[in-house]
This record gives sequence, C-alpha cells and structure tokens, in this order.
Amino acid sequence: MSRVEDFLTAEGEQEIVSAILEAEKNTSGEIRVHIEAHTRLPHDDRAKEVFHLLKMDNTKDANGVLIYIAVNDKKFVIYGDHGINKVVPADFWESTKDAIQHQFKKGNFKQGIIDGILSAGKELNTHFPWNANDTNELSNEISKG
Repeated sequence: MSRVEDFLTAEGEQEIVSAILEAEKNTSGEIRVHIEAHTRLPHDDRAKEVFHLLKMDNTKDANGVLIYIAVNDKKFVIYGDHGINKVVPADFWESTKDAIQHQFKKGNFKQGIIDGILSAGKELNTHFPWNANDTNELSNEISKG
C-alpha cells in the first residue's frame, strides 16, 4: 500500500467529502482535494497542473479552490482560480493555510484537511456567496495521483 492510500481511511475520506459539502452550502465557490505521494515539480507548479487536469478552471465564476497534498514530500498548496485571486487580498489564504498546518504538525491529517476546507468555505463566502442559481459544478470526491 502506498503512503497515499495510508494517508486517510475510507471513513476519513467520507468526512472530508462531508466537509466539502458543508463548506459549499454557503458559497458558489468549488473546493476539491487532491492527494498524491510525490512530485518532481515545484509544489506550486504541480498544484496548478492538477487544478487544470481536474478542469477546476472551468467554473462559471472562476472560483475553484484546490487543496493539493504531496504526502511523501510533506507539502501542501492551496491554489485558487483567477476569479478569486483578482478580488482578494494577497494574504487571503493564510487563515486556511494556518488551519491545515496547525493540525498537520500534530499528525492530524484528516482534521487538518477538514479545518482547511471549512476555513476556505468561509473565505469564499465573503466574495462568492451562494445564491439560488448556483449548481455544484465539480465533484466533491477526493482525487488521487
């Protein structure tokens, strides 16, 4: 079994999907989680590549957010689409990053991801509140590489 498969239990994955559903209830933003063992690319570049591979750049309001995790590298990146980045301050994702990092340092990976998702949902709600015309444009399932 690879480290990716050991990183979360099936129950943990379902809790993360539930957190995505909860976070997206109050925003038109779309949140996804991608987990892989390792990348040879700089982590920011790989997060951007995965973002495009998952077609997260095809949302109506360009407000997709990817939480990318390279397990063996012990690195994660929060990557937001251009619709978000053009309307938020430069340190917009710091609270989300801090929420994840706080739990990761304690070895609480599932909780770190959940905390990050819920924090991202709150941040997205500020600039992209949910309205009656919104649809879930992207899968809420965790993708793995």
